[in-house]
Amino acid sequence: MDLKSLIRDVPNFPKEGILFRDMSPLLQNPKALDFVSQNLVSEVELAKIDYFAGIESRGFILAAHLAATHKKGFLPIRKAGKLPPPTKRISYALEYGTAEIELPVGHGRIMIVDDVLATGGTLQAAIDLSTLAGYTVEAVAVLVNLKFLNTMKFNNREVFSLVQY
Repeated sequence: MDLKSLIRDVPNFPKEGILFRDMSPLLQNPKALDFVSQNLVSEVELAKIDYFAGIESRGFILAAHLAATHKKGFLPIRKAGKLPPPTKRISYALEYGTAEIELPVGHGRIMIVDDVLATGGTLQAAIDLSTLAGYTVEAVAVLVNLKFLNTMKFNNREVFSLVQY
């Protein structure tokens, strides 16, 4: 399936010079959404996954859909201050400052899911936070990998993606 044809380019959003990859048209297509649900986990042994952890906010959509499709739990990785305790929190650097994310404390084996991998700061923070909060990260996947913006490996693991730019 040609997923790129269902991802809309939005120039100069959210600010001048940024080319935003909008996955809304893909989400509106039931066949494409089913394709993503089946193929984003093609490299994963699902028996080793207890939860799909989605990074706020568009990662929530994909992770929750994967959790429902594959009969697993869902964990939200949220901006700081949005979840009731007990949580763990981590700070990380952005291109334009810093941010914090948090996750409920727990245990189990997770697959971290997000919509787009750009420079990698948020994804690395989510991996580190998941371990800090008590989880074992079994796999990491994104719908879109902007490979020209990132060259790093994440804790010596590959990040699986269905679309690359």
